[in-house]
This record gives sequence, C-alpha cells and structure tokens, in this order.
Amino acid sequence: MALRKCILLLTISFLIATNLASTASLPNKPGHNLMARLSGDSTSSGGLGECWSALLELKSCTNEIVLFFLNGESYLGIDCCRAIRIITRDCWPTMLTSLGFTSQEGDILRGYCDASPSSHVQPPVQAPDNAPPIVMM
Repeated sequence: MALRKCILLLTISFLIATNLASTASLPNKPGHNLMARLSGDSTSSGGLGECWSALLELKSCTNEIVLFFLNGESYLGIDCCRAIRIITRDCWPTMLTSLGFTSQEGDILRGYCDASPSSHVQPPVQAPDNAPPIVMM
C-alpha cells in the first residue's frame, strides 16, 4: 500500500515537472505580442489603444453630435471629427450603429468630417488689445 502511494506521488511529481518545463520554453510567435496589438504597429493605423481613445473622445463630444442632428448646428469640433474618422475607417465601421446612430446618421457624420476639416474650424473671437475702456453711467 505504501509502495503504491509512493509510485503515485512520484508519477504526479514527474507529470507536473514535465508540464512546467514544456510551458516555460514556449517561443514568442510574431504577431502575438500584446503590446504590438494594443498600440498598433507603425505601418498601419487602428491600433486597439487608438480605437479606445477615439471611442472615449466620441463619448465626450456626444452633445455636439446631438446638436448637429437636432438643431442643425453645423459645427463639429476637430477632435470629434478625428474620432469619427478613426472609428469609421480604421476600427469598427459599424460602431456608430451599435451606439444608437442609424447607418444614415453615421454616413452623414462621416461625410461632414471628410468634407474639409479646415473649413469647419471657427477661430475664437478675440478682443482688440487697445480697446477703449467701457464706462458705465
């Protein structure tokens, strides 16, 4: 009985040792690097990190998008358009529909942002440096 337990213990120890030795020497296959998948390689855009950043940026410009469709306010910020471009071109083209936008609304947003990014930029209005002081009576 003791001999059987000893053989069983040795067999289990041997199996565990061979299993640990075989898993420790696994080669790192090209394309299976976690950092490369998260950051995206330099030859293509749409890395997972960039997609998540664009999704968070899209979340922060939701008010602009709602006003764009409801009030006809035709101004979306540069960062919002950049997020829409990244999501619809490089990451998940159907992501806008899964966020509640119809495919037509997604096409409108993409078309607006693709049109001309420099024409949508409205410079901030600045007061002149040497303006006369305002006198209240």
